[in-house]
Amino acid sequence: MTEEPRISFEFFPPKDAAGEEKLWDALTRLAPYAPSFVSVTYGAGGTTRERTSRIVTRIHSDTGIHPAAHLTCVGATREEVDATARGWWDAGIRHVVALRGDPPVDQGHYTPHPGGYANAAELVAGLRRVADFEISVGAYPEVHPDSPSRAADLDNLKRKIDAGTTRAITQYFFEAETFLRFRDICADAGITAPIVPGILPVTNFKTVVRFSKACGTSVPTWMAELFDGLDDDPETRQLVAATTASELCLTLMKEGVGDFHFYTLNRPQLTAAICRRLGVRPGLEQAA
Repeated sequence: MTEEPRISFEFFPPKDAAGEEKLWDALTRLAPYAPSFVSVTYGAGGTTRERTSRIVTRIHSDTGIHPAAHLTCVGATREEVDATARGWWDAGIRHVVALRGDPPVDQGHYTPHPGGYANAAELVAGLRRVADFEISVGAYPEVHPDSPSRAADLDNLKRKIDAGTTRAITQYFFEAETFLRFRDICADAGITAPIVPGILPVTNFKTVVRFSKACGTSVPTWMAELFDGLDDDPETRQLVAATTASELCLTLMKEGVGDFHFYTLNRPQLTAAICRRLGVRPGLEQAA
């Protein structure tokens, strides 16, 4: 079992000044846990691209944390995407999370932008031509909703890896066996890049159910029963959420998993509690 796991955190960009204050508070509270990196997402259709760029650049310039900038194929030509990447490299940002991206809410199915990168594998290859980035991509233990089959989804992941990916970070899941089975399938397919489990602490069960339907994640019956009746009891719900996510991570650690990527939803308390349960303690110098 791994003594102390390596961790990373994901935040989403704020919509207004109050949200930005909340983001920086979350980042400040989680920074003492010394994450390998922190990433900042885009909104659907790349709607928060400029805000994300500004925040990632500030993280790099104002903190000692390594930021990872999300970059998608949506809503931009190859030249525009490449220019964004070059700007990040010039600003000192060395890590990109390369994703196909979700279409705008009113568009429905994903359609490649005219003159843009058609998919994440093309985007990874393009980034490799721009600079020597560290590149993370997405992976789907339960198959991407747009994929026709498990085999097609695995082929897509392999193309991304072969194009020059450093690691794959999974969509969230709720049972250890889901990830372990996927890890074995990837190994059998000749995928040697690290596969990092993405962990989502449950802050609102109804919201998680809605998200899960959209991204193809199974919500186990036992979890629905566990959170039943806790809608109006946030304190108990947070305790249950911390315990559930911690047990998932501890089970994975027993199977040799040493890296975890936490989807924080900009709520630091729950992620901090889980990190402590996994043996990750805040650094005294950073916490001071």
